[in-house]
Amino acid sequence: MKENNCPHHPQESRLHGREEHIKHFLREQTAELAGFMETAVSILVLVALVFSTGPVLRELPDLWTGADNESFQVFLGHALNLVIGIEFIKMLAKHTPGSALEVLLYAIARHMIVGTGTATENLLSLLAIGLIFVIRKFCFVPSFGSTLASGEPAPDCVPAPHEAEDLAYTDPE
Repeated sequence: MKENNCPHHPQESRLHGREEHIKHFLREQTAELAGFMETAVSILVLVALVFSTGPVLRELPDLWTGADNESFQVFLGHALNLVIGIEFIKMLAKHTPGSALEVLLYAIARHMIVGTGTATENLLSLLAIGLIFVIRKFCFVPSFGSTLASGEPAPDCVPAPHEAEDLAYTDPE
């Protein structure tokens, strides 16, 4: 009796091709849905950021009238939360390792500046910030995450116009 486990069997080959096509289609649709959901979350965070500017603006007059240190800490906490939210949205839009490192950097800095941590927590935060700079300087591979999903170069990997001129300059001698 002959078994039909042979991969060259025409019926199995057609079935396998259809399965692969369906899997590929489902993967593409899942990726599209995840991208849509990511955009929706970005929009929700952006709306929340717009609403969050209200408390920051309401605290400004208190700072002007010579409020105490506590008022300034509250103001600074709200302002840094806005900055972290903005960087988070940029991270979702750019999809680059550099933007993810920036979100971490701001979040740790906020914890150090506004938080009431112990000396050990502050030391660990300082070491974490130092590690982020070391990663950015020595371990960050430009080709990893240098292009967006659309194939365009990532904004933080494209040199600024003045940097491009400096790179193009050659000494005539």
